[in-house]
Amino acid sequence: MKRTLIKNCRIVSPECSVKSLNSLLIINGKIADVGDINVECDEIFDAEGNYLLPGLIDMNCKICEDGYESKDNLKIVSLSASAGGFTSLAVTPDSQPVIDNKTVVDYVIQRAKAESEVNIYPCGSITKGCNGRDVAEMGKMISKGIAALSDNGGKIEKASVLRDVLMYSKMFDVTVISGGLDESLSGGKVVNEGIISTKLGLSGSPREAEEIIVARNLVLGRYTGARLHIPTLTTEFSVELVEKSKGNKENITAGTCPHYFTLTEEETEGYNTYAKVNPPLRTKADAEAIKKGIYNGTIDTIASGHTPASIHRKQVEFDTAACGISSLETAFAVSFTALCNESFTVSDLVEKMAENPAKILNLKNKGAIKKGYDADLIIADLDNEYTIRGSEFYSKAKYTPYEGKKVKGKIIKTFVNGKKIFG
Repeated sequence: MKRTLIKNCRIVSPECSVKSLNSLLIINGKIADVGDINVECDEIFDAEGNYLLPGLIDMNCKICEDGYESKDNLKIVSLSASAGGFTSLAVTPDSQPVIDNKTVVDYVIQRAKAESEVNIYPCGSITKGCNGRDVAEMGKMISKGIAALSDNGGKIEKASVLRDVLMYSKMFDVTVISGGLDESLSGGKVVNEGIISTKLGLSGSPREAEEIIVARNLVLGRYTGARLHIPTLTTEFSVELVEKSKGNKENITAGTCPHYFTLTEEETEGYNTYAKVNPPLRTKADAEAIKKGIYNGTIDTIASGHTPASIHRKQVEFDTAACGISSLETAFAVSFTALCNESFTVSDLVEKMAENPAKILNLKNKGAIKKGYDADLIIADLDNEYTIRGSEFYSKAKYTPYEGKKVKGKIIKTFVNGKKIFG
């Protein structure tokens, strides 16, 4: 029986006050006790007055671009995630091989156990090969342990296909993650349609491309009653649509990523490919609307949106550059710095980045600091101001649109099942 004690910490939990120092006891990877603890332990970690948070859970993480052997593979993602405070990752199905059948689900889970120190939860593709047309063997993937069904960015063109999937998913009480852009409007477009796209002479992706898909999916989610999560809201009207549709319907949830409430389309001026993401960065009004949606509860989750395109695919002409951002190591600090104030506390941020994702993905005993829960934990120095440097990332994608930005919320240590894996 292994006993681990974390002492002198400010525990972020409904059961504790962050104003007082407490200790947390871990026995065999589970949280055993919280409070004033005085027992003999095999390991003791002194948090030195810093905050103890539940490990973050990422609902939108890409492992790699073209196979597990290159770029940000499982080992690299695991290290990058732990440095950013993420202890669980729900990974998108568009890997190689595509996660669209039970054999690949088994493969990813087994490989993750062997190579990753953070928890890896594969999302199963709704359609074969992520092609948006032919429905995959969803039931068999669910039985093998996928965290959710995903359309990988809104590639399902026919509403009838998504409706059938939503109805089928109710049999298993599994969440369907569906969002993205209408390709007839956004296909081949590289930045937000507006003043900046005109100024740069680049093809613009209109906000309607997102809002049409959001509206369609909300209608289907409302009438089927299935568990629907819209992963990446980026526009003001998308937030309004979700707010009006949710009401008291607990089956509908929505998320966003830090870059959509901290950056705007202006970041792409000078043809800055590091700010090229999909969906594109929007306007200042959109970014403010996303923040408002987070504050008022319309937006339930904040995911990293980690899509680590290789540097050589970024350092090319804007039209041909890859979309993507390396964000596992910055998501928490950027979010904490931008959002937290007297009325929105670190406890509220934990709800968006740990507690709600655990509920949406049906991850038992995760997302909170409670007795009997898995000891997936992070120690964070919320007063530590530091400068973001892409060259210091563990990710192979050593670039960031936040280069040189000062943020607070440094991850000091990360634990998974009571084992220290970072710091």
